[in-house]
Amino acid sequence: MNLCQKLRPVTSFVIAAFLALPLVAAGQAPAILHAAEAGKLLPDAVFFAGQSATTQLRNSAGLRFADGRCVLAVLVDTSGYSSTVQQKYQGYLLSEVPLSMGGHSLAPGAYGIGFVGGRFFVMDIGNHNLLQAPAAHDAQMPRPMPLQILGNTAPGADRLCFGRDCVDLRRER
Repeated sequence: MNLCQKLRPVTSFVIAAFLALPLVAAGQAPAILHAAEAGKLLPDAVFFAGQSATTQLRNSAGLRFADGRCVLAVLVDTSGYSSTVQQKYQGYLLSEVPLSMGGHSLAPGAYGIGFVGGRFFVMDIGNHNLLQAPAAHDAQMPRPMPLQILGNTAPGADRLCFGRDCVDLRRER
């Protein structure tokens, strides 16, 4: 058996895998992923502060950028955590790209997030505060949901919202 015959199954697999990837046209604007789409990409449970928390996939959202990279957010069940952790840790954020959130830079990674008292918090998975930013309260929002990502009026900016409390979300270059 020659080398081409040996590589044929591998080549077929690679081509099939490539064709199965979601295609996003170059230069296309980011697409907001609603719970049905984001939930397919998220795990059933996530690790934070030494424990595993069940995700609420029905309360998830995300963004898929033109290059196919994603930012995903999901609310979590924090019933097994202490009340001090529960106060700030309400959701989980996964990002494949650097972000600016509330004017602060955030590297790609996995984070605990929450909105408390008009502030947005981001913590590393060890429950150490990384950033906090003012949250905007949108009293005019027509249909607040527990978690959603909404398009914003500024180019390249979106909003991550828990109910009516929102923080700007922008991909950094």
